[in-house]
Amino acid sequence: MRAPVSWLAEHVALPESVTPRLLGDALIRIGLEVERVESAADGISGPLLVGRVLQFTDEPQKNGKTIRWCQVDVGEGAPRGIVCGADNFAAGDLVVVALPGTVLPGPFPIAARKTYGHVSDGMICSARELGIGEDRDGIIVLEVDAQPGGDALAVLGLRDAVLDIAITPDRGYCLSVRGLAREASLALGLAFTDVVAQVPAAGGGYPVTVSDRDGCPQFSARVVTGLDPRATTPGWMAHRLRQCGMRPISLAVDVTNYVMLETGQPLHAFDRDRLRGALGVRRARDGEKLTTLDGVVRDLDPDDLVVTDDDGPVALAGVMGGASTEVGPGTTALVLEAANWHPASIARAARRHKLPSEASRRFERGVDPAIAAVALQRCADLLAEFGAAGAAPGLTVVGDGPRRRLVALGARRPAALAGLPIDRATVVRHLTGVGCEVDGGDVLQVLPPTWRPDLTDPADLVEEVVRLVGYDRLPSRLPPLRSGHGLTPSQQLRRSISQALAAAGLVEVLSYPFTSLDVADRLGLPGDDDRRLAVRLANPLSEAEPLMRTTLLPGLFATVSRNLGRGERDLAIFETGLRYLAVPGAAPLPRPSVEVRPSEQEIGALLAGFPRQPRSAAVVMCGDRRPAGWDGPARAATWADAVEVAQVVLRAARARVSVRPATVAPWHPGRCAQFVLGDPDTGTVVGHAGELHPRVVAAFGLPERTCAMELDIDALDPPAPVRAPRLSTYPPVLLDVALVVAEPVRSADLLAALVQGAGDLLEGARLFDVYRDEARLGPGLKSLAFALRFRADRTLTVEDATVARDAAVACANERTGARLRD
Repeated sequence: MRAPVSWLAEHVALPESVTPRLLGDALIRIGLEVERVESAADGISGPLLVGRVLQFTDEPQKNGKTIRWCQVDVGEGAPRGIVCGADNFAAGDLVVVALPGTVLPGPFPIAARKTYGHVSDGMICSARELGIGEDRDGIIVLEVDAQPGGDALAVLGLRDAVLDIAITPDRGYCLSVRGLAREASLALGLAFTDVVAQVPAAGGGYPVTVSDRDGCPQFSARVVTGLDPRATTPGWMAHRLRQCGMRPISLAVDVTNYVMLETGQPLHAFDRDRLRGALGVRRARDGEKLTTLDGVVRDLDPDDLVVTDDDGPVALAGVMGGASTEVGPGTTALVLEAANWHPASIARAARRHKLPSEASRRFERGVDPAIAAVALQRCADLLAEFGAAGAAPGLTVVGDGPRRRLVALGARRPAALAGLPIDRATVVRHLTGVGCEVDGGDVLQVLPPTWRPDLTDPADLVEEVVRLVGYDRLPSRLPPLRSGHGLTPSQQLRRSISQALAAAGLVEVLSYPFTSLDVADRLGLPGDDDRRLAVRLANPLSEAEPLMRTTLLPGLFATVSRNLGRGERDLAIFETGLRYLAVPGAAPLPRPSVEVRPSEQEIGALLAGFPRQPRSAAVVMCGDRRPAGWDGPARAATWADAVEVAQVVLRAARARVSVRPATVAPWHPGRCAQFVLGDPDTGTVVGHAGELHPRVVAAFGLPERTCAMELDIDALDPPAPVRAPRLSTYPPVLLDVALVVAEPVRSADLLAALVQGAGDLLEGARLFDVYRDEARLGPGLKSLAFALRFRADRTLTVEDATVARDAAVACANERTGARLRD
């Protein structure tokens, strides 16, 4: 919400000592988010003056254009000669003149220069050149009483500061000058003057029927006739609309927008002569369509609230009007609407039709039903003043608006929650200042004002009291820590994994947990894959990503693409986070009351319907894993690096796993490793690593040979505290063994057999060579060489180590068919 300080000053008496910056700081102290304090004059410097056109000569040019050679009085005694290409002014008009030395927004410096055969000693400015409008076909003609040589910025009101405030969803009343002025009065302790108008008694207005009272608790209407279609918006009103970020259109439209900004009540004007019969409010019917003011034909949903006449829908309620009853250049009679709509219905309609509007922003946050009649009268008065219109007798009011309900608040509760000495009188004073009606003793009975639908619980009232007392007065004390409490084992495991990955040279990122509808197809997941069991959000931040992620990889892919677009080619990133897997066939979740603790049955039903949320660690690598340097050429990341990174995670968790090849999407068949916890054949699969499938790489716009890894952290038990190993002072015996096995035999299986057969004397074993030679070994065979390290609490002889080695070879022969290489 953009609010000119001069407009706020009409409702709260701001002393001269309160600068716009001090006003912004005061609003920040009571909880508003003032993002900027700006002025239209910020981008303008130098002599920008009021000038009077004394005379001009039209001079046709060879290019077909006609320029005007003007003599302009800028209060210097002698006029200045200025070349101007516009023709929307006459002799005697007041204009805005930028003299040499002026810098306009852009920046655009002004200097005396020769053009069209004259030396133009300045420039006559248009609204676009000053950055206050889009009209570039004509210059600004001032319709005010001013003297040549005066400050044009002051005459135009460009020195008026504007507060740019981000309004949170719970403070819809601040989407108006009225609401912000009320907040300013509370922040500064000044008197507040509300918007007032002489409202007639309800009855005798335009006929209206409301069929859905839940969707429309109140509908008010007023008829205005005799509007002069030639009447234009006064300059001060157009200027304020531009200051608030709105474009002036026509008097009727501008007045409704102006009153909306002033009061917070959105209004809509129907051309009365284009309406057919009475107005109605109902839900849309199947198959109905509506052409909105933007010219788009929209298929209406049965959940949409619509305003109708005898011919059908004429407006999408609370969002946008229809083209069939649009106010046009020839409109002379209006039906003004000021309604109160169900916030959730308007929010759904705006998102469903992708049609956010100034009206829907206010309705979905809640609008004050008590201001509707005042806003209608204010609108009628402005149309009468500037458009020669007259308000027809009668005022239509259907419905009483949303009901207010009392909220019980213990007088000591704000002090207890804030940790400040806040007495009952202070609580009552601040709640009354907000607009509440307060009664009672130790337990206050509070009736919130009509413009604060967000005050529904005691906690809301406590927040109001504390923010007015001052957030800056809240004590900042760390709670005392009890000894013996630290990270839980699962937290320690997650931290160890993140630290191990960072130490391995990877960079941690944080991705949004939302994905698109086609992400499972782009990953190439089969139809029965659990990763297709995505949870769909009822109210997503973006319709393009309505699903919760079932794998961390798409978020990492998006991060890679973003970095590629910024020139970063060598990437190794990781993320740890939750995945969300829907429970097939789960019943709809119950909504327990917030007044009492849920029953065990309700808690059980909630837990049964919640999606599974396993925690995973994922890695994506592309480009060079090792850059080129003095120690050698660059080395690209391969599937082996992804496997090694998975081993880094597993070593950090001290988990013993088996590694075997697998064919799992989205990895490349033959370049994918599967990690199994426990028995290699019957254990739990905890993740995969390898090179991504080329189709997946193409679908996500990734570099060729991109590698990835994903492991289920929750499947790994937190390791027990590390016990120091017994260190032998005796020397080890080192023996090598080369075994010939069939090509399909996995090295991990062979290593496991050697470890099992060697017994307790074996301290370590590692694969150090793979050899293939059909001439020496035979077809379909390979040789795997292992280094074995034996040690005991005594001096081992070669004979002892040889017996253990032979036992290891025998076990390997039994389990894999291995034989010693000749």
